[in-house]
Amino acid sequence: MKSPSNNGINAEIQHVSRPATAPKKDANLSSAALARRVTSGATLGLGVAAVRARVEHPPLDEYYNSLFTAFGPQHWWPGKTRFEIIVGAILTQNTSWTNVERAIENLRREGLLTPAAIEKASKPRLERLIRSSGYFRQKARKLKEFCKFLRTEYRGSLKRMFSAPTMELRGKLLGVFGIGPETADSILLYGGRHGVFVVDAYARRILSRHGWLSANAKYDDVRWMVERQFPGDEPRFNELHALIVRAGKEFCRPQVALCGECPLGRYREEGR
Repeated sequence: MKSPSNNGINAEIQHVSRPATAPKKDANLSSAALARRVTSGATLGLGVAAVRARVEHPPLDEYYNSLFTAFGPQHWWPGKTRFEIIVGAILTQNTSWTNVERAIENLRREGLLTPAAIEKASKPRLERLIRSSGYFRQKARKLKEFCKFLRTEYRGSLKRMFSAPTMELRGKLLGVFGIGPETADSILLYGGRHGVFVVDAYARRILSRHGWLSANAKYDDVRWMVERQFPGDEPRFNELHALIVRAGKEFCRPQVALCGECPLGRYREEGR
């Protein structure tokens, strides 16, 4: 998912600052224990870099502190309501946030930013209003399918939906047409304030370039790599994801890595 920029923010998501704690490292692993971990990692197809991540863990607390010092709080996710955040999470698939903002403004102007209104709207009308977000026919269906899911599973109540246990709700969201792991976790984290981390292209690129995972590492393995360092810490996951996106956009670009200017550059030089 190409995540939203920090321009035009409507939602104020409070930043919770916490003292940095050094991540635990298995500094005294025996050769036998290391071999067992390498074997375990190989069976998952993660590659040498990802096995290293399982042995040591990236210094995410240090990454977080460096990025926050450089950029400050990002105030994510933009949206006046939880439903608007969900709509944004679906519409931002494969497009820029600027295009999503135009689509959301169209929906707001037409009074279609409620689940009931979207479900009742004709598909051609909905497609026309969200056209700027790209893949508008598929996305119109995705919005309608989510609204139907919300109605049938939770009687149309987002409060009831977000009161469900995290992994239970995540599994149900993944069963809705058009909602994959990244979108599901965005909905959980930013819409429902559940303690999950959103793995996107920026996080993969940064962690891969720093040698912590292979390019084809599985989504849930990357998510777990982060979540086990800050169990259930929703404010930290919120801010860390936003900061990683900022660093990815400005410095860790697809073709060029501007490590000399990046707040995380020194960690790459140190091999961590």
